[in-house]
Formats: sequence, structure tokens, C-alpha cells
Amino acid sequence: MHILQVIDGLGPSGGAERSLASLAPQYVAYGVTLDVAYLFPRTGLRAQLEDAGATLFSLSGRGGILGSAWRLRRLLSERRVDIVHTTLFNSDIAGRIAAGLSSTPVVCTLASAAYGPEQLMHPAVRPWKLRMVQAIDSATARSVRRFHAVTEHVGDEMSARLHIPRDRIEVIPRGRDPLALGLRTPDRRAAARDRLGIRPEHRVVLMAARHEYQKGTDLLVQGFPLILRAAPDAVAVVAGREGTLTPQLRRTISELGLEKQVRLLGSREDVPDLMCAADVFVVPSRWEGIAGVLIEAMALEVPIVASDIPPVREVLGDVGAGRLVGSDDPTALAAGVLSMLGARQEAAVSVRRARERFLANYTTEV
Repeated sequence: MHILQVIDGLGPSGGAERSLASLAPQYVAYGVTLDVAYLFPRTGLRAQLEDAGATLFSLSGRGGILGSAWRLRRLLSERRVDIVHTTLFNSDIAGRIAAGLSSTPVVCTLASAAYGPEQLMHPAVRPWKLRMVQAIDSATARSVRRFHAVTEHVGDEMSARLHIPRDRIEVIPRGRDPLALGLRTPDRRAAARDRLGIRPEHRVVLMAARHEYQKGTDLLVQGFPLILRAAPDAVAVVAGREGTLTPQLRRTISELGLEKQVRLLGSREDVPDLMCAADVFVVPSRWEGIAGVLIEAMALEVPIVASDIPPVREVLGDVGAGRLVGSDDPTALAAGVLSMLGARQEAAVSVRRARERFLANYTTEV
């Protein structure tokens, strides 16, 4: 089988991009010819995908989504693929248009529950524009052969919001390769902390996400003074590419005098190592699809504090694999972090259960 995966970019900070990089070796191992076409020039995972055996194509250029769709249609004619698989909105629309023009079956991943009340609360979102985008998504979705949702919650919500029959949506969680992630060891922890210049006595609160409203990076920064009152040796480390929230984050860090305690590392390719260096991993997202970094944290046995939202509850389950706190609440997030830092026995039980749940449900093995 010859599959063409269409995705917005290949940056290492995105969950969809990291999931593709994790799955690529599995595709090739099963005898699939894998092409990857990307719309925007973010190429941090290029070498990893090529090493896995994928052939990469850039669709960047003039004309926006329609220009990308036209270039993709030419690529489909040249490559003669069996299936087009798209992920993320821009790629979904371009892929649906191009696949329709070339009569190629298309499968789309539903990576998050979009167009809901959470998105409408975004201060930069205009309701009329969100509804227009939703209408475009819904109209072009009619040409899709099958849909893949990353959680049951996403499948249920997007079935209603895009007017898709629920039985056309397959729910398959994202996975990670446990061998590629490796294990959390004292030596790995010490080496990662040494590279960051963090002393052994410091307690590291890690977040891995791009600087966007959805991810709640601002909640960690706002709540960190509360953490420092009870844990003055704490350090917050944020790994993820800059975004629309970056100016606000830098301003808040300066206003609160947190320049030495909160570090914005930018886009990183060593997030698993950073997880080994961390004492707590936070996922303060306002909404999510599945949060691939949450799965990685489960695999690498770092205590988790996360927003109590449906996809996160679905991933962690009811086995005590992490601590859930109120969403969109920096005070609740700070209290959860302090509770996890102070409960070593509970944290040890939690990470063991998280690792077991990862191995049972979220590896890339079939």
C-alpha cells in the first residue's frame, strides 16, 4: 500500500507531528510506502522521518490552502498513491480538495474537539469566523471516506459539530514507541539536568507545549509565584515553540520577577530527556485532543498534574495515573503541583500506574 500523509508542518513541538514521527517506522516495517507532504516550512522532524524510510515533499508556496491543494493534486498524479491521510485543519482542507479532484480515497484524523465553547472563549477568536471555518470543515468532510479520532470524546463531539455519522469515525489513540522513548534512569536524569544547568536540589516543573491559549502556558506562569511560596527551590521549564501567547508570557514573567525561576526553552527535540529531569509534568490545557506529551510523560514515569478535561480523563483513566485539577485555574494548578511535590509515596504509585496504562493502551505496537 502507498500512503500519502499530509500534515501542516514537521516541527518537533506539535503532538500530531511527533505522533507521525513515532508511527512512520511502523508503517514502513509493515511494508507501506510512506510519503509525507507538509504545508509549512517547519522541518525539525525531517531527518527522523527520512531515517524511518518516508519520502518527504514540501507543499509550501503561494496561494494559501488552495495553492497547497493544487500542488498536492500534481503530487498525487505523480506518486499514484492508494490513500491520502490528512491531519490538522489546513492539511484536511487541502487534502480533501486535492484527493477529490484526483479521485483518491481520503482518510482524515480528528485531532481535537474544535468549534466548541472552549474555542469561543479564546480572546482572539471571532465567533463569526469560527463558524465560517466550521462550515468549510463540515462541507468538505462529506468527501472523506473514513475518519480517525484520537479519543472517544473527540469522536463524539466532532460527529455532532461536523455532521458526520458516528459510525464513520474510528477511535484509535495515538501511541509512542517505548524503545524510542527509553527509560527514566538516575544517570539520564542527572545528564539532562546538567545540560540545563539545574542543580540537584532544584525541583523542576516541566511543561511541553507551544505558546498558545489552548495549551494554558499562561496558567503555569501566573500560578508559579504560589508554588514558590511553598517550594522556593522550584524551577519552571517550558519546552515549545513560540506562538501568539509569547509576548504575554514574557511580560508576565518580567512583571512577577520570575526571570530566574521560569525558563522558556523554545522548540526542543529532547523532550523525553527533559521529562526525565522533571519532578512534575503539567498539562494545563484548556482543551485537547489527546495530548501526546501526556502519553510520553506516562511512559517516562514523571508525576503528572493536568487539567480535568474529558480527553485527559480518558487517557489517564480511573487508576490514579495522575492528578487532575480545575481547568483554566492557575491557583488550582499550583495547588496540584505542590500536592504532588509533597506526596512522594503517592507520586511513586501514580507513576507506576501511569506506566502500566501506557504499556497496555498507548504504544505503537499492533
